[in-house]
Amino acid sequence: MRQLALLAVFVLGCGSDGGGGNTPDAPKPTDGGLPDSAPLPPGYSRLVGRTWSLPAGATDTYRCVRFTVPTDTYVTNIVAQAPSGTHHTVLSIAAGNAAGADGEYDCSVGTLGRPMLYASGVGTDPLDFPANVGLKIAAGTQIHLNLHLFNATEQTIAGDSAILIKTTPTQPPMLAEMVFAGQIQFGFGTGVHTVTGGCTVGTPYTLFAVWPHMHKLATHSKLELIHGGTTTVLHDAAYAFAEQYYYKKSPEVQVAQGDQIKVTCSYDNTTGGVVTFGDSTNQEMCFTGLYRYPTQNASVTQCTDIPGGIP
Repeated sequence: MRQLALLAVFVLGCGSDGGGGNTPDAPKPTDGGLPDSAPLPPGYSRLVGRTWSLPAGATDTYRCVRFTVPTDTYVTNIVAQAPSGTHHTVLSIAAGNAAGADGEYDCSVGTLGRPMLYASGVGTDPLDFPANVGLKIAAGTQIHLNLHLFNATEQTIAGDSAILIKTTPTQPPMLAEMVFAGQIQFGFGTGVHTVTGGCTVGTPYTLFAVWPHMHKLATHSKLELIHGGTTTVLHDAAYAFAEQYYYKKSPEVQVAQGDQIKVTCSYDNTTGGVVTFGDSTNQEMCFTGLYRYPTQNASVTQCTDIPGGIP
């Protein structure tokens, strides 16, 4: 089975040019030369990244990079450097089809490791972990960055996409991970529609941030926790494709074994055709990313109708 891209989780575009970014110096169409990287935000360092160049009209392109971390690294804050043309980033521990020699290579939507450490889309803001919570990347661990790139312009574009972090010298007491909750198998025709998905929780955890992720037809995202017959709404808001934010939960949410996670995605299909799940901008997704601790070394799509990934 292929692992899902966020994420990727994801096909992330923005407006008519199919791209967006959360750095101030996003590259514009060029003659093919690489633009200078944006300056690092104060206090951040570069964990992993790569430069890239896309010819005119090169849509839904995937570029990956593997990097073995030389020293124990404890992450407390994280943000994607995502210049124009970067639809999404997915950071994971290299495993399965994502493992191999360090370096850059061409990849696919399903080239993902496990567990997933981070995902971002268009307009994703920096994520600050709660006190005493973070990511541990042990010395000698190989990490994997999957970039979904998209060039809908009539010129070559180029950029430098990366994951930027803040660190602490000592290991946080609680180590975190991210999984997706939602639905993979769905389709709908013209008009207004909703898709629901989720799972029954097998192992308890603490939820501290949620990240709705859909595509351009999406209008609303809702996340509910059902415990002992009582439903608590954890997120209920309009969805904007170009503003894919992390929503911190305060207080943090205790999720128990046997609880149900329910994701409801709303869409307005104006295409005149049937829309199905997929990584293309012309398709849709129905996910909410759950950032939680302690880590369970879980599949990216653990809380969906296909927990092991996309067949």
